[in-house]
Amino acid sequence: MLVNAYLNFPGNCEEALNFYQRHLGAKITARMTWDEQPGGCQGVPDGWNTKIMHAAFTIGESLLMASDCPPSHYEAPKGIAITLNLSDPAEAERVFGALSEGGSVQMPLDKTFWAEKFGLVTDRFGIPWMVNCMTQMPMPEKAEAAQ
Repeated sequence: MLVNAYLNFPGNCEEALNFYQRHLGAKITARMTWDEQPGGCQGVPDGWNTKIMHAAFTIGESLLMASDCPPSHYEAPKGIAITLNLSDPAEAERVFGALSEGGSVQMPLDKTFWAEKFGLVTDRFGIPWMVNCMTQMPMPEKAEAAQ
């Protein structure tokens, strides 16, 4: 069994994907617009035919998925955060800075008792992120290695 986060956007998924490519090194592995689905663009507002119905992308070894959620179904994320674990403090600073541009910082990136750098930010697309940098990070290559 695999667990993947599915990010919903209120119409700016394409912009978010491009941002994540540029600043997080995301690699888009699948992308389909609403009008590319079998049967065409049904049940979505006018002008949504070019919005993203489904996309998949990787950041490092992690797979995330995303879509533009029609306004009648969209809810801003709450109660969750996507965690980025890094081992280089300078890279953590760069990533946190990029995610902060146009977003909102809940906890500035700083040293904590568990991490060299840790911070909480919601990016300009409404996605909450935790940036965690442990220079001695015990990161198993696969989840089963942690068992």
